Amino acid sequence: MNKYELTTEKKKKSIINAALTLFKDKGFTSVRIKEIAALAHVSQVSIYNYFESKEALIAECANIVMSDTLQQAADILRQDMDFDEKIKLALLLCTENINLSISKYFTQEALNDPTLVDLLTKSINESKNTIFREYIELGKQEKVIATTISTETFLYFIEALNIMGSKIEFDDDISEKIKHIHHLFLYGIIGK
Repeated sequence: MNKYELTTEKKKKSIINAALTLFKDKGFTSVRIKEIAALAHVSQVSIYNYFESKEALIAECANIVMSDTLQQAADILRQDMDFDEKIKLALLLCTENINLSISKYFTQEALNDPTLVDLLTKSINESKNTIFREYIELGKQEKVIATTISTETFLYFIEALNIMGSKIEFDDDISEKIKHIHHLFLYGIIGK
């Protein structure tokens, strides 16, 4: 990388870190671009040049939140085990690790901001689709899942489950509810 590219990357990282710091404590709605710029020691114009909007910064924050989980899911995919074990581990990983990451990166006060939660959920689901696609393709290769159903249709189904999952009220029984959704995903209504 040349000096200009290094400077650009340094500024981008500074902006993302500043945004994450502010979003963590204040949510999305209360944070202004001006605050992010001040904390990152860049101009507001730089933020718009690199990211176009405050909403785009949430996607970058979601990538940070998801990076470890996606890497672990990719590692599971390459392990020598039956596909059904891989998918069960990946579903468990995504549920538990994402919840832990979100609580690590955002305060409960910030998560009371519905705009933050909506944007974060959308970005996380988009990130998960990348690894879901890999799992679907492997399942088709191993003839464990239907090859007659397009990958896009599977992704639409997963999107519907994500929407349903986002409507679940957070209470003491949430882990059990998510396990039931995973069971329905893997086995259907009439399955095991």
